[in-house]
Amino acid sequence: MPGPRSNRRIGLALFAVVPVMVALSFAAVPAYSWFCRVTGFAGTTGVAEGAPAEELGRLVTVSFDANTAPGMPWEFRPKQRSMTLRLGETGLAFFEAYNPTDAPLAGQAGFNVVPFSVGTYFDKIACFCFNMQVLGPHERVDMPVSFYVDPALLDDREARDVTDITLSYTMYQADLPDTDAAAAPGGDNVTIAAAPGARGRTVEQ
Repeated sequence: MPGPRSNRRIGLALFAVVPVMVALSFAAVPAYSWFCRVTGFAGTTGVAEGAPAEELGRLVTVSFDANTAPGMPWEFRPKQRSMTLRLGETGLAFFEAYNPTDAPLAGQAGFNVVPFSVGTYFDKIACFCFNMQVLGPHERVDMPVSFYVDPALLDDREARDVTDITLSYTMYQADLPDTDAAAAPGGDNVTIAAAPGARGRTVEQ
């Protein structure tokens, strides 16, 4: 039967493990995010600076889906249900967001692609989801996403037969930037000037 000294050693060892496990749990978040971006795991899409040099005759149909997370009061929807493109062809889709409340609100979109096997071949050139969105009271805005499906998909045994893809977004409420929070009811009533003709604003993360 372990004695007091043995029990003390076990207790000290367990106490030392706790901060290590906490540190690993925080490190796992960016590591998991990086893993998803590189591998397309769980339908995570890629990011590209421009369209590929070639387009193939093979067609794929991309459907669009939008949801809001619990507690997010925005209305959020795709402005088109689907589009059919050639592999390598650039598509441009729009999503509409509306803030029905009497206060400015910030949102950040999470996303994935189904089937998951296509995630690594679905590349976004530009997307509203890259930045936090801020909408004023009763403001409505169209938000674009530019993308293509990489022709390299045909070289993947698991993905090459896919012809129907769904791009899905979930909009989450985010904390307002300090300047926007000050302009909210009860704040310091700081006025934020928007660029001429601008609709909505984005805040880089």
